[in-house]
Amino acid sequence: MSDNKPVSELDSAPEEIKLAVDLIFLLESHQIDVEVVLAAIEIVKQDLLAKR
Repeated sequence: MSDNKPVSELDSAPEEIKLAVDLIFLLESHQIDVEVVLAAIEIVKQDLLAKR
């Protein structure tokens, strides 16, 4: 049985684009202050770089 769901551009997007869209949605839906988000992203980035 075949699913006839239309394929969106997001479905075929690279994983980093899908993750970015999910994160943007999450942050916007919780109305988190932009400065707080940017500071948190920098902390996450530094943590991930240290774990490379």
